[in-house]
Amino acid sequence: MNRPTVVSAQEWQIARDALLVKEKQHTRALDALAAERRRLPMVRLEKDYRFTAPDGSTVTLPELFDGRHQLVLYHFMQEPGQDWLCGGCASFTDNIAHQEHLNARDTRLVLMARAPQEEIGVVRKRMGWTVPWYSSYGSDFNDDMGLSFFGLSVLLRDDSSGTDEVFRTYFTDGRGVDRLRLDFNLMDLTPYGRQEQWEDSPEGWPRHPTMSQIRIRDEY
Repeated sequence: MNRPTVVSAQEWQIARDALLVKEKQHTRALDALAAERRRLPMVRLEKDYRFTAPDGSTVTLPELFDGRHQLVLYHFMQEPGQDWLCGGCASFTDNIAHQEHLNARDTRLVLMARAPQEEIGVVRKRMGWTVPWYSSYGSDFNDDMGLSFFGLSVLLRDDSSGTDEVFRTYFTDGRGVDRLRLDFNLMDLTPYGRQEQWEDSPEGWPRHPTMSQIRIRDEY
């Protein structure tokens, strides 16, 4: 194993403190980005979209908020008739914890897929997920959102005028979604990292094709 240099505890602390300076700079940069993100212009969503809830009922876009004003919407990559389960979306969903902390801050998180509820239900039962998962089947919602695969949208509901107005405030996909995952963030702290080819790691460290290690959790 081609390990990094082995040093004394004192030398390690000096190197760790030097890295901490860079980590603090990165944290402040993320704070500045978050402040800029909060000031992004918004897009009003004016169509009368209809979705199918897990219990089979039909709900409107404002009803997705369940009385709250902020909605985080993960666009799960499951198309009608799809006979395979997206490993990336499934492992992302495995990372979603209980929502009490979000809910207490006027925020809700839901999944959304194009597949009908009867197909979504098969996946939900297999994986044991309890996160609210809605279907946009028969709606042009995903097309209007410009989605070609997975992604994450943030919506704001404004009821200050007595009627619900809904706005899209943010969207990200790819690595923007990756950074939200607890498992990836924890692996980024380890010596081996995510063990993928794109990473800058010491020579001889484990490396695999990007995302090739991801499995549906009951297929490991």
